[in-house]
Amino acid sequence: MPKTAVITGGASGIGEACARRFAADGAFVWVLDADAARAEIVAASITAAGGSARALAIDVTDDAALDAAARRIEAETGAPDALVTSAGILEKVANVLDEDMAVHDRVWAVNYRGTVAACRSFGRLMRAAGRGSIVTLGSTNSFSTFPLPAYGPGKIAILRLTQILAVELGRHGVRVNGVAPTYVITPAMQARIDSGERDPATIRASGALDILVRPENVADVVAFLCSDAAAAVTGVMLPVDAGHAAAVTYKSFAGGVPQDD
Repeated sequence: MPKTAVITGGASGIGEACARRFAADGAFVWVLDADAARAEIVAASITAAGGSARALAIDVTDDAALDAAARRIEAETGAPDALVTSAGILEKVANVLDEDMAVHDRVWAVNYRGTVAACRSFGRLMRAAGRGSIVTLGSTNSFSTFPLPAYGPGKIAILRLTQILAVELGRHGVRVNGVAPTYVITPAMQARIDSGERDPATIRASGALDILVRPENVADVVAFLCSDAAAAVTGVMLPVDAGHAAAVTYKSFAGGVPQDD
């Protein structure tokens, strides 16, 4: 029987890449997203390519809808073997004292609380089954300071949530880890680049590797964390950042940075 993978935010970006990677690995994939039409397109594309997938229109801020989805998924394909909480929204640069609190609350509702709600709905099924792997979506913001007063603290909260859940669910055979991507060239990020809000050259220069990170790069790491190869790994927030965390401090050294010959 194929494994079951549930991906929130599975209709685009990192979530879509994860859905396609799990399907390629033979899992039955549930594509959950608030964008029902796009979720259906992704699921149909996976099926057309020979995989197995189904779409569900889900807003992760709706606890009842997540619980209902969990019940349906359990009934149709069994308790999930993997959950990826990829649903999230971005935030524009802002000052804490001047930020629109409606924007602040929406970012927290989707990014942090939505992660909690999804982990609760599907984590309960994993706990009862005595198996499973959850991967949350953190960020370089989980470790570094940026002028994103709602998004950044929310990603720190997801780091701590991931560690708490790892301990709570570990005794039930469930592993919980996270990935912490740098800037990823998702459709949302590409739109910011196209509008001039983000500079791809600056993004490339911020890391140790001279590359732009793609959703597929993150999906590969998520797949590893959910695999048997990571059987002894839990409670980790693993950077997928092209060396951003190392480069930021290195390149800011006040004594100067040595140049290549």
